[in-house]
Amino acid sequence: MNRKYKFCIAHCALCIFCAFSALPLAAQNTDDAQQFQKLAQVYRYLSGLYVDDVDMKPVVEGAITGMLEELDPHSAYIGAEEMKGVQESFDGEFSGIGVEFNVLRDSVIVVNTIAGGPAERVGVRANDRIVRIDTLDAVGMGRADVPKHLRGKRGTKVEIDVVRHGTPGRLHFVIVRDKIPLNTVDAAYMAGDGIGYIKVNRFGRTTMGEFADAYRKLGKPRSLILDLRGNGGGLLEQAVEMAGFFLPRGAAIVSTEGRAVPAMTFRAQSDGEDLKGRLAVLIDEASASASEIVAGAVQDWDRGIVVGRPSFGKGLVQRQIGLPDGSAVRVTVARYHTPSGRVIQRPYEKGKRREYYLDHLRRYDDATRDSLDAGAPAYRTLRTGRTVYGGGGIRPDVLVEADTTGFSDYYAELIRRGIVADFVGDWLDRSRDSLSRRYPTFEAFDAGYTPSDAVLDDLARLGGERGVTFDAVGFAVSEPVMRAQLKALAAQRLFGTGAYFQVVNPALSPAYARALAILEAWDELGAPVLEP
Repeated sequence: MNRKYKFCIAHCALCIFCAFSALPLAAQNTDDAQQFQKLAQVYRYLSGLYVDDVDMKPVVEGAITGMLEELDPHSAYIGAEEMKGVQESFDGEFSGIGVEFNVLRDSVIVVNTIAGGPAERVGVRANDRIVRIDTLDAVGMGRADVPKHLRGKRGTKVEIDVVRHGTPGRLHFVIVRDKIPLNTVDAAYMAGDGIGYIKVNRFGRTTMGEFADAYRKLGKPRSLILDLRGNGGGLLEQAVEMAGFFLPRGAAIVSTEGRAVPAMTFRAQSDGEDLKGRLAVLIDEASASASEIVAGAVQDWDRGIVVGRPSFGKGLVQRQIGLPDGSAVRVTVARYHTPSGRVIQRPYEKGKRREYYLDHLRRYDDATRDSLDAGAPAYRTLRTGRTVYGGGGIRPDVLVEADTTGFSDYYAELIRRGIVADFVGDWLDRSRDSLSRRYPTFEAFDAGYTPSDAVLDDLARLGGERGVTFDAVGFAVSEPVMRAQLKALAAQRLFGTGAYFQVVNPALSPAYARALAILEAWDELGAPVLEP
């Protein structure tokens, strides 16, 4: 079938589908009714006269996607299968065995076990290779297929065979599935004297519970680094709660306005638990939506310092509408505004999604950013009246560029080809037990361990075997980065995800170092930034 012709069928199918699905925003005027009628006629002609039988399910799904792509960049269709995963990420839990895994060279490798989870309880360990799931051969299983077999109804059993370095043959485990939390707080630790650090990876239903618990376990530190880098957003109410954690009762946090929905302002419902502590919020180009709401509210109320790189600029509000087959559409219904009135959404042209995302990358080119900054509208913060800028996204109070000095084409090629990931798995297979004996705690590991020259030489040797020609200059440039990242990955396997950030942040993150310095010398470096 001609591609253009398929597209016509698809769009007709979509429109008829919408017409008969009783969507809340149904046509209200004569012209709309006429358009629906015309589309219905075309649909009947196609279904009755087209030369071949047409399976309408994929056509309709393609049509929904096609129609939404003609609108803003964030309206979207979510298939029924995908919706299950989306719901799990928001709910913060699923039923399974409790392992983090990766697929490397056709092998399913356990990266970590969830503490107290079913897999850990029966003795599954990090670096185990899963070779069989029930009666299925797991070797060569795709990354998307593994969860389908490991997850299941709570209380049901799944049997797995694993291969473990240094242990002959296969190990057989019978695991009873249970509820597994999907943590949204990756790390929480003390970064300095009285300075806490909390990393939030997304905003799910459990985020504020996790965040508040982490904050209290740190002893309610007098200063805090809130790391929202790479956080693509999530649930609005959780973002409002997090911003409210630092603001007094009644403070505006975010407002919304749209054509067909009433304007709303979301405010702190009570005095926040941390109203006066020193605060630095880390953002980057992957911080979006809910992350921008938090950063924008903190900035507009002069409550803390925003450090890092300009955020993504996703400030469109989607209403998720469920469809009968378990799928859903997310329809943009409003725009987000920060308390000072700034629009979070950066500019876009309808239907030009590719250009929109390419523009996102160009925004981090120095010349492009300078031109954007020059034309950005100015706003005033609500406490001190200092100047902040709109134009899309949140611009940091303290701009810290990414440090690329330790990255070379040679090291980038090792990463792109999956050689670093493969090496780490094999290396830790051989080294895990000895490292665990030498360094029983993270503190001992962090203070005493650095990957040796021999380890780096082995990485380079594997690269050569996989077709990456050794580059002495590139190796020398990237050597500090390679040591730090290998150490961080080893820490993750030995002590959990939080340990990864404890290693990598002080070693490789200029934004983290800057935030720490600001909080340590607040009167000299922090407080003046918040003044007009």
